[in-house]
Amino acid sequence: MADHKHGEMNIDVQEKTFEGFVKTVGWSCVLICVFLVFLALVNG
Repeated sequence: MADHKHGEMNIDVQEKTFEGFVKTVGWSCVLICVFLVFLALVNG
């Protein structure tokens, strides 16, 4: 077996995936809040 050396793995793809996930969750939360405010105003 090869010896494992901490910190040598290339994680660029994982970092980009996580960044995209965080942005998607953030925008989703904003859109859901806007939608809920809209529903509250319409149904008064």
